[in-house]
Amino acid sequence: MRFRREKPAGKLLLLSPDQIAPSPWQARTVFSPEEIDSLAESIRQNGLLQPISVRRYEENYQLIAGERRLRACIRAGLEKIPAILYDQTDDQVAALGLLENMQRRDLNPFDQARGIRDVMELWGCSQAEAATRLGLAQPTLANKLRLLQLSEVQQHYILDNALTERHARSVLRLPEKDRMPALKHMARYKMTVRAADLYVEQLLSQKKPPPKRTAMVRDVRIFLNTINKAIRLMTDNGVPASTTKREGEGYVEYTVRIPTTVGSDSSEH
Repeated sequence: MRFRREKPAGKLLLLSPDQIAPSPWQARTVFSPEEIDSLAESIRQNGLLQPISVRRYEENYQLIAGERRLRACIRAGLEKIPAILYDQTDDQVAALGLLENMQRRDLNPFDQARGIRDVMELWGCSQAEAATRLGLAQPTLANKLRLLQLSEVQQHYILDNALTERHARSVLRLPEKDRMPALKHMARYKMTVRAADLYVEQLLSQKKPPPKRTAMVRDVRIFLNTINKAIRLMTDNGVPASTTKREGEGYVEYTVRIPTTVGSDSSEH
């Protein structure tokens, strides 16, 4: 079942900030101070154009969606904040808050991944079920969750250096120890996603073990028989060739003596 907003359970409320508890499922962790200041100034000039969403919580209310707007209202000094009341379960609150941020592209890819992980834990469901309920393709959801395999240091580096989710997924193919150097290389040379993928392919190809050499002659006896036949052919034709065979651990050594001229001292070849 996909989640959608229900009609307001009541009229528009005017709530003081201390009446509104934060949502425990807020996926967004990074709020730009400049963005909040800009929105706060707009609210001072024009008021809050889109009320925040809340539900009843104990004796007061709990935020469903609108964390950025709530912070800007507080920054703007509003004593009363417009809010619409909804009657939602925990599952719905978690999903609606996550979906609002994802649809507005307010979340960076790592916050998205953490939000998806958190609602999956809340729902106790599989990736396939979560993908259906969130309206995502399962491979898309799985790729987002894989981003959490990167360390927090790596995640912050990606965000601070304007690298993308695709860059992040590319370095996940590398061993842990190689990921940060690869990210620094990508950032230094301002690599496109395509260039980053090719760079990772190059790193991986350098780490592949060289192909094992196959024996030139699989049956050594065939090779030895060939030598013996050649020696017999020479001796049958009057060339006094001879061989000496010595076997060691894992090898056979053959010494072949062929005289260069009949009647002279033989030499080894």
